Amino acid sequence: MRIGELAALVGISTRAVRHYHHLGLLPEPPRRANGYREYGLANAVALARLRRLAELGLALDEVRDVLADDSGRELAEVLAELDADLARQEEEIRSRRVRLAALRRQAEEHGGLPAEGPVSDELAAVFGEMARTSAARPGPEPAMAAKEREVLALLDSTVAEAERRRMAELLGAMAAEPGAMERMYEVYGLLDALAEAAPDDPRVARAAQALADCVPDAVAAELGAAGSGEAGGPGAPGSVAEEGGFMAEGSGFMAAYHAQFAPAQAAAVREAVRLITERAR
Repeated sequence: MRIGELAALVGISTRAVRHYHHLGLLPEPPRRANGYREYGLANAVALARLRRLAELGLALDEVRDVLADDSGRELAEVLAELDADLARQEEEIRSRRVRLAALRRQAEEHGGLPAEGPVSDELAAVFGEMARTSAARPGPEPAMAAKEREVLALLDSTVAEAERRRMAELLGAMAAEPGAMERMYEVYGLLDALAEAAPDDPRVARAAQALADCVPDAVAAELGAAGSGEAGGPGAPGSVAEEGGFMAEGSGFMAAYHAQFAPAQAAAVREAVRLITERAR
């Protein structure tokens, strides 16, 4: 048989046959006087087995191990490893499809996904309430509200699952208070007004008090018990993180977090956290 006849018989391309020769997976057959390879039935049997192993998902290095007598690995062992690997991939695909289904549901329920997304269902609900509140207010949305969403979306995707769920519970509890989101948007406006102010501006104390007042007593008590000091921001989300973690004051994250605020805004946030901590005690 010529190489084209062999390839057609086994159901692969001539290029694949030549590639297998190049890798040493398929021995070179004898050649005719004119230089053409002359394949026999044994070559077809070997090539068909090689194709079956590749179709199972074995890498070519693994195929070589199976075909080599001195590899010390049984075919059953290789197939067991392959099956376990496929099972892991199957579980990963299933989990990703569940997540995609949740995101598609979010898009349908909220008329699209937030610009900061994808986020968890719990945070999507908070963002949806923010969007509704902002739409009901005159003028553009305060810049501080957008910053808040960015930080919350970051935490939603980076903190440990237990912390993420607790953060979602605290945010949900805060948003559930009557008029809470409207009050929060008033605070965003107060903080926006401090963008060009000095840290000792009298408006800093007013913004700090208004921010602290947005945190219900029950939430304040838990934030105080967490002992995370100044780890929280406008919504105090970081206060649910463990002390000494990346949300701890002095960490690189917190340095970057405070750097996004103007000096007067940062002063108001820090003072609000102090007020909340004092109330918790």
